[in-house]
This record gives sequence, structure tokens and C-alpha cells, in this order.
Amino acid sequence: MNLSILSLLAASSLGERLSEAWNGMQAWIAAEWQDFCQTFHVNFIASNRWLSLLKGLGITLQITFFALLLGLAIGLVVASIRSSYDKNQEAMAKRGGFGWGVMKLLNGLCKLYLTVFRGTPVVVQLMIFYFVIFASSRNGTLIAIIAFGVNSGAYVAEIFRSGIASVDAGQFEAGRSLGFSYLQTMLYIIIPQAFKTILPTLCNEFIVLLKETSVAGYVGVMDLTKAGDIIRGRTFSAFMPLIAVALIYLVMVVILTWLVGKLERRLKKSER
Repeated sequence: MNLSILSLLAASSLGERLSEAWNGMQAWIAAEWQDFCQTFHVNFIASNRWLSLLKGLGITLQITFFALLLGLAIGLVVASIRSSYDKNQEAMAKRGGFGWGVMKLLNGLCKLYLTVFRGTPVVVQLMIFYFVIFASSRNGTLIAIIAFGVNSGAYVAEIFRSGIASVDAGQFEAGRSLGFSYLQTMLYIIIPQAFKTILPTLCNEFIVLLKETSVAGYVGVMDLTKAGDIIRGRTFSAFMPLIAVALIYLVMVVILTWLVGKLERRLKKSER
């Protein structure tokens, strides 16, 4: 009988402790949730600070898109010059003349461009463009587009050059036998085939470029990262605005990676 009473007392004491622990956990969760909501309100809702992130996101996408277009244009021109020089070097050297000198000069300039822009940090290039080359201008967004576009063009050029080199030499000879000029053969036969091969790699370059634009704030551009940093400076809360910026970048990269994966699978199906 005494043992039964002791067992009941022990069970009652254990139940009370569990109840107290549960109530304490509920109180802690409620306090943490209230603190989270308050911090969220201060960082994003108060003074409509979320609009700064939205505006910064728009500028980031704008810089990325136009820099990609500029990089594609520069990369295509540089890759065409480098590929033409590599393929026709011996024949043009034998003929000599003004054309050979011009091609040699252009190839040297392209090599110098690739060496400089692939060998220096993009943030340093951005600051040189803003504070040195375009020191009289304060249009940070336009300067960022030019800086990132020129930097991306160096990498795109090598991507294009590898794609052109992967096309069978017989394709070029077939184009010339049909009466196409060298330029027409490159435009209508070689480059379309090379573009299909390198398209997934170009999409990955787009993803890299999107992330690289996060340093645009160094020259006062109100991009996504800069917007998050400004919110941090005003609220003295670093965790939530910076995590929000990181999550936005992560979501964009995940979506782009998924699209690149679908593109690669579709290209593989079209080759079968």
C-alpha cells in the first residue's frame, strides 16, 4: 500500500515537472516568436524598408542583364578574332601584307585584354572604371554595367573560342566549298553550332555574373546587397537583412540552375 502511494506521488511529481517544462518551452517559443516578429517589423515593415530590397533587386537584375549582353557582344568579337588568327596564322604569315599585320595586332590586343581582365579582381576593375576612367560621371549603374560587361566578355570570349574549336574543321571547308566567304561561313555555319554547344556554359556564366554584381555597392550603386547593408546600418540588426539578401540570391540562383538543367536535357534530346 505504501509502495503504491509512493509510486503515485513520484508519478505526480514527474507529471508536474513535465508540465512545468512544457509551459516553460511554450513561453520561450512565444517570446522568441514575438522577438522575431518585432525584429522583422523593424527591418522590413517600418519605414517601408522592404521597398529598398525590391528596388535593389531591380537594379541588380538590370546590371546583370545588360552586362551579359555587353559581355556576349565583346566575347563574340574577341573569340572570332582569336579563332581566325589561330586557324589562318600560317597561311596569312606566308602571304604577309597589311592584312596579316592588322590581324596580328588585333590578336595581340585581344590577348592583352584577356590577360588583364581575367587576371585582376572584378571589384578592383569596377573601382578603376568608376574613380579613374569615368571619374567625371556619377551614373554608377551605367558604369557598373560597363565594368561587369567588359569583365564578363573576357570569360565569354574563351567560352566562345572553345566552342568554335569544337566544331569539326570539315564544316568550315564545306561552307567554303558552297561559295560562302570566311565571314559568312563563321556566321551561318560555325558560330550557330558552337553556340549550341556552349549554351549551358554561357548560362552558368550568367549565374556567376549575377552573384558578382553584389560588389556594385563599392561605387555607391544601390543594388540588392547594398540595400541590405543600408537596412543593417539603420536598424543595427545584421542578421535579418543580410540573411534576407542571401536568401534572395539563393532563390534566383536555384531557379536559374533549374532552368539551365532543363536546357541541357533538351539539348541532349535534340542531339539524339
